[in-house]
Amino acid sequence: MPLTLRYAARSDVGLVRAGNEDSGYAGPRMLLVADGMGGHAAGELASAIAVATLSSLNENPPSAADALGALADAVDRVGITLGSVVADEPELAGMGTTVTGIAWLGGRIAVVHVGDSRAYLLREGALVQLTHDHTYVQTLVDAGRLTEEQAAKHPRRSLLTRALDGITPVEADLSVREARVGDRYLLCSDGLTGVIGDERLQTILAQQDPTGCVTHLVDEALERGAPDNVTVVIADVVDMAEVLDDRAAQQEPVVVGAAGEARVRHRLPQVAFPRDAQPDAGRSSTQPLPMGPLTRGSRSTGMRSRGSRGRGPRSIRGKRLLWLGVTVAVLVGLIGALALGLRSWTATQWYVGTSPSAASGSFVAIYQGVPQELFGIHLAALVTTSSVPLSSLPSFDQELLTRTIPASSRSDAERIVEQMRQKAIDCLGSNPPAGCPVA
Repeated sequence: MPLTLRYAARSDVGLVRAGNEDSGYAGPRMLLVADGMGGHAAGELASAIAVATLSSLNENPPSAADALGALADAVDRVGITLGSVVADEPELAGMGTTVTGIAWLGGRIAVVHVGDSRAYLLREGALVQLTHDHTYVQTLVDAGRLTEEQAAKHPRRSLLTRALDGITPVEADLSVREARVGDRYLLCSDGLTGVIGDERLQTILAQQDPTGCVTHLVDEALERGAPDNVTVVIADVVDMAEVLDDRAAQQEPVVVGAAGEARVRHRLPQVAFPRDAQPDAGRSSTQPLPMGPLTRGSRSTGMRSRGSRGRGPRSIRGKRLLWLGVTVAVLVGLIGALALGLRSWTATQWYVGTSPSAASGSFVAIYQGVPQELFGIHLAALVTTSSVPLSSLPSFDQELLTRTIPASSRSDAERIVEQMRQKAIDCLGSNPPAGCPVA
């Protein structure tokens, strides 16, 4: 019997991040999740490029025999496009993305994977992870130096050993599996698995249809704090006849996250983006609601007694202005005190990150403050830029620096810089550590 997919997708910025650097895609022949990184809004561009490039296989699907080769070629094209974008805009150097996808082959699936986004299979109530995380912590688990429980709480659990960055050639994990009616596939960014464990995932995935399930998963991630972007794609394997009999189940492709945003697509005119059943019109979700009449809820008789003459509209307006002035003065005082306290606190904070990108690329740098903004004001200042190029370091150290490394003092920050300098030297040796850039 012919089989097909019924799918749904959702992406949310989460409760901490300023923007959504995840991208997701769900179509009849391709499912994708990409988690961008790199700062300066570059992560959203990287993930959008990955989704746009691989989703082209939905419109032009390869034969089952050529599927793995086509997926590998698409991953290579992502790297080439990323490199081209960075060449045109050097300030975007350091951006990268994960990508995890499932290609539907009509009775079988092909899985492509780079990074720490994940693909799962729920079959007959049992949940199986189809992908293997490309992270520093996972290498420790594989070597028997950490347990899965320890890895879940490790401070470097998001440190990638493999990602698409347009600089280092990357080999994707590729595999083919049998599909059965009743199978449910989950693709997600680490914003979901970072707050919801496999046991809870299994419970939620066993309930509801794909649309209800993606909603449940994202909502629960938000309830648990959602410190990162959360992107979820779910697809069920169903009988083709079931879909043909149900017009509501005959779906168009859906793009979510950064790849679906008009402003991101505008910045990548050289990239062909997929059709989207829910196009982003570029409208703000924070537009003010229209207000009712100012007198709503008040009551007026249109009369005034003789004794109230001195308390007419002018007197009332004057008192309101007085109270308004007092309120503004108090608020200004509070804001000033807060700003002074914030300035004193940030002066005691230090971290190591990357210098603002230039034509020559980013370098390891020391900052005083915190890597955040408040009302558009940067809460950190660049103190010194080292001579250590970011591109000379292992990939997982590059990722760590783009996310920033906290330091307890300036001397501690200088110690971290010297560690990075030594790692750059080690990468030039005869036996370089894993993840070093290719000469």
